[in-house]
Amino acid sequence: MRTSAPARVGQYTALLAYLVFLALPFLWLVSTAFKPPRELGSLHPTWIPEDPTLANFRQAFDEQPLLHAALNSLLAALAAAVVAVLIATPMAYVVVRRRTRLAKAVTGWVVVSQAFPFVLLIIPLFLVLKNLRLIDSLPGLVLVYVVWALPFALWMLAGYVRAVPPELEEAAAVDGAGRVRTLVSVTAPLLAPGIVATALFAFITAWNEFFFALVLLKTPEKQTLPVVLTHFIGAEGVADLGPLAAAAFLATLPSLVVFAIIQRRITGGMLTGAVKS
Repeated sequence: MRTSAPARVGQYTALLAYLVFLALPFLWLVSTAFKPPRELGSLHPTWIPEDPTLANFRQAFDEQPLLHAALNSLLAALAAAVVAVLIATPMAYVVVRRRTRLAKAVTGWVVVSQAFPFVLLIIPLFLVLKNLRLIDSLPGLVLVYVVWALPFALWMLAGYVRAVPPELEEAAAVDGAGRVRTLVSVTAPLLAPGIVATALFAFITAWNEFFFALVLLKTPEKQTLPVVLTHFIGAEGVADLGPLAAAAFLATLPSLVVFAIIQRRITGGMLTGAVKS
């Protein structure tokens, strides 16, 4: 069924409005990062800096240990993404292929767990990590990130597993392959786009996470980048706007770069993995 011209115009208009809605805050952040103090305090701000400067970036690095905090965030995000994918992939396979009560219970847990807000989870998580002696440590933070990302990762990968024809696994079983060999050699390659997309989701979620890191990490040397960004706000709530914008702009770059690198691979893998049963 072909879409009428007015409907297409409406769709493109809505898409353009949505893109503008997403892009304007980021563009304003970039503009602010390159503005000198005189323009930041202007009563008539402009989108394009009249006298662009890198002083905000130099000041941001001088005032706060951004590189060390970024390294902490990178280690935590990468570890959380890898562990979440390693756990969620076989779990998704079992949930989809084994129609048992346990599988249905796991699916229900995935749906219900997404309804809990951070505030309700932080106290029990804090007590568990305290008993494990993982408070104020990156391994403890990684454990929290894995627990938080696992339900959604399982839900995402379950959809990819359902798209894999069972006939391929049956053919592998006829050839003598066991469950583990079938998952590793047959199913996993077809799940590569889903695994990459899930890992990207877990990475970005952990990289941008603030609340858990703020509560669980107290030592300055162990704090992640989102927590360090709050140090640009003074005790009276007055923000050092230029350095804060510069640091926030740098904090968004890794997510954008990672997505730009693997975006084509995700799309190409989806098309390559498409098969007819």
